[in-house]
Amino acid sequence: MDNKSIYKKTIGFSLWRILWDFLAALAFFGMAGAGFIIADKATNYGLVGLGIGAILGAIAAWLILHFIGYIYKAGQIAMMTKGVTEGKLPEDTIKEGKKIVKERFSTVAAYYFITGAIKGVFNQIGAGIAAIGQAVGGDTGGSIGSTISAVINTIIAYLCDCCLGWVFYKKDEKATQATLEGGVIFFKHGKTLLKNLGRIFGISLVSFLVIGGIFFGLTYLILQIFPDAMAALQGEIVQLYTESGEAAPEIFQSVSTLTLVCSAISGVIFWSMIHSTFVRPFILVGVLKNFIESGKAEKISENDLKELDQKSKKFAKLHSEA
Repeated sequence: MDNKSIYKKTIGFSLWRILWDFLAALAFFGMAGAGFIIADKATNYGLVGLGIGAILGAIAAWLILHFIGYIYKAGQIAMMTKGVTEGKLPEDTIKEGKKIVKERFSTVAAYYFITGAIKGVFNQIGAGIAAIGQAVGGDTGGSIGSTISAVINTIIAYLCDCCLGWVFYKKDEKATQATLEGGVIFFKHGKTLLKNLGRIFGISLVSFLVIGGIFFGLTYLILQIFPDAMAALQGEIVQLYTESGEAAPEIFQSVSTLTLVCSAISGVIFWSMIHSTFVRPFILVGVLKNFIESGKAEKISENDLKELDQKSKKFAKLHSEA
């Protein structure tokens, strides 16, 4: 199967993921908005209600994504891996993906333990690579280090998913052992795996401008329908700064500016949701294929694992536990 075919066969996971993401976002914004309106009318302290509502909304969103959303993301990676390694996928990819995830990770805790270990190892390796820029010295070194860090962190997000794919591929091994092998593959074949770099950032930029722009505009139009609520929010923010003896920043000085800021935040949030569920999987298929092909061609030995022990304390800890 080519990358496009694998993506199309697994897009059902994206549809379920975006549904749960929107429900999570609705829970957050709905509770935050309701908290502001209720508190503003009852006590004239809308910001307090906004804060309480936002906290409750964040908890509800976390529960939705933590216990439900994860299985669709993991299932999609499992099916992508199956398509890459076996060249075919079952008709009901959703059912098969869920089945594989439950077989590989019998509990939610087991899944998050492995994904947490993957992120910890890869982030530490990435931080070591990014630190090279700091060695240049001075402001130049700091700027180079920050730029490298941003690039590496973006790549690492993809490689963490690739490593999870490797865990699904090595189904006859313990998940921790397969995770360690994934770290070795990245370290030994990093240059090969980064050949999709331009594609990753190019597609991401286009999706940000298009998707983010659309939701920025939609949010702005919706907020225009509730001018009194925006005026009340702006007034309370200014009052809060005044009572603390400080001048409110310019973005809070007018309702129109605050509306633009809220619209921009909404645009970024919804772009992140849609990009991660639809655009990112499209890019991931190609990166995953490179990752697994590199790993299949590599005979990973205990010496390889010991070598990486010296470069990542988290890797060494996971290695000793395994």
